Amino acid sequence: MADILKLNAISPLADGIFANYNYSDKIEEPDGIMVRSAQMADYPVGKKLLAVARAGAGTNNIPVAAYTEKGIVVFNTPGANANAVKELVICELFLGGRKICEAVDWVKTLKGKGAEVGKLVEKGKGDFVGGEITGKTLGVIGLGAIGIAVANAAYALGMNVVGCDPYLSTANALLLNPAVKVAPALDDVYKACDYISVHVPLTPDTKGMFNGKTIAALKDGAVLINNSRGELADTQAVISALESGKLSRYITDFPADELIGVKNAICVPHLGASTPEAEDNCAVMAAKQLTDYIENGNVTNSVNYPAVSAPREGAARICIHHKNVANMIAQLTAAVSSFGLNIENMTDKSKGDYAYCLIDVNVAPAAELKEKLAAIDGVVRVRVII
Repeated sequence: MADILKLNAISPLADGIFANYNYSDKIEEPDGIMVRSAQMADYPVGKKLLAVARAGAGTNNIPVAAYTEKGIVVFNTPGANANAVKELVICELFLGGRKICEAVDWVKTLKGKGAEVGKLVEKGKGDFVGGEITGKTLGVIGLGAIGIAVANAAYALGMNVVGCDPYLSTANALLLNPAVKVAPALDDVYKACDYISVHVPLTPDTKGMFNGKTIAALKDGAVLINNSRGELADTQAVISALESGKLSRYITDFPADELIGVKNAICVPHLGASTPEAEDNCAVMAAKQLTDYIENGNVTNSVNYPAVSAPREGAARICIHHKNVANMIAQLTAAVSSFGLNIENMTDKSKGDYAYCLIDVNVAPAAELKEKLAAIDGVVRVRVII
């Protein structure tokens, strides 16, 4: 029975998936970990740990590079919370065009005015006039599951939509409404759009992508919506743009102390995936991916190892994490063959500097084979599943 540690409160829908596991928040040496927001940089990694499943899309709270070197697979759940985030973005489009937040706050000041409230409302509402989103142009940066959902929903609401994603897959492109234009470069989005919603991961390349230079390239009075990560935007550049009117609104799901209270900055307390439906979807997807890996060695939706899945064939499956170097496959197959085993099926794929291999063999291998494979230069981890 494998041991699964939950580092955060996880939807109870995951409990049934882990029915045959020792699953709790008190495991000391886990085989797998379910996590949401817990910071894992200082988490003591034991020798048993095979994988970490993040019930959500972002993995900035997990030391992915360090885990990759140890052969620990890190899963996330892309798309599981897409609808929840999409609905928040649609709400924020309306908040960006109309002074709803300010108006609601102003109405609270009328408490105690009695019968005069109606007259005061009619007199004061002119201070909160805003614009409609219909006919405006939305730029969607990042066309993954969430970006596509936002683009399609915004088009259905009457907006013109322009998307941009240098890594747009064919599968995702087919999910886009044909009326959504795909721009070849970010500059084409910046200069054309009244609203911009960003949906990209935080990486060294995307950190600070909205800075003084890029904000200057935006359309005057644009609304910038950032529900991905706060660090994608240079806070001081955003504040300066709000003060000058270059940005009419900045709406983010990641509040920063400097932004709180700034005129025309709307800070939402990280509510993008905070719905019961999204938490259920993420938990179920993460749990299924984790159990499939532990039981079958299959990798789906990993951020650090390639997607490798195959039906089980033969008496045993050998799972090998290795560096993506020349002559590796030949060495692996030679080692297996040297023990007189027949390879029933084999799959090996790479992702960056690392790769993952599944080898199904006709009989359960001797322990010495595992040792021989592990001794090959560039092999990171070997596991045998019977």
